[in-house]
Amino acid sequence: MDEELRQELLARREEDQRIRHLVSSRRGGYMVQLPDELAADWQRIDEENTRWLAEVLSARGWPGWTLAGEEGAGAAWLLAQHSDHDPVQQRAFLHALRGAAAQGQASRAHLAYLEDRVRVNASQPQLYGTQFTVIDGELGPSPIEDRERLDERRAEAGLEPFADYEGRMRDKS
Repeated sequence: MDEELRQELLARREEDQRIRHLVSSRRGGYMVQLPDELAADWQRIDEENTRWLAEVLSARGWPGWTLAGEEGAGAAWLLAQHSDHDPVQQRAFLHALRGAAAQGQASRAHLAYLEDRVRVNASQPQLYGTQFTVIDGELGPSPIEDRERLDERRAEAGLEPFADYEGRMRDKS
């Protein structure tokens, strides 16, 4: 394992989460207007993390479990999740994560989340029901493909049944 890479991933994850935790919406309040300075910091952090992770991917491949440890690989996934501003790069991260998961070097659950994120950002229905949105003030899942087989797909990815997940999502709000 590359401990220096792991530590950098963890530091970037911490900064990613720090900026997001500054924006705690009140219960039932899904839409938050960020002050310009905070919004600029959030955007800068995401852009820097995306650029950095793309450089790592180009030089070393996906930072999976062997390279970055389980926690470091989880941090890499989180940075990829938050690269929405660059859909082309986010799809490249998804492709690399698919390969890592197929080789047993990454979480299938993380792959499911990133797959859904990329699909939703491309205006396609998600496969695993991981992405929620607000429509008319109500929190709900973004459109889901083949809903009848949703829990089957979720189980294959190591995710809990959708009804349990949906309940947790609604409890958070």
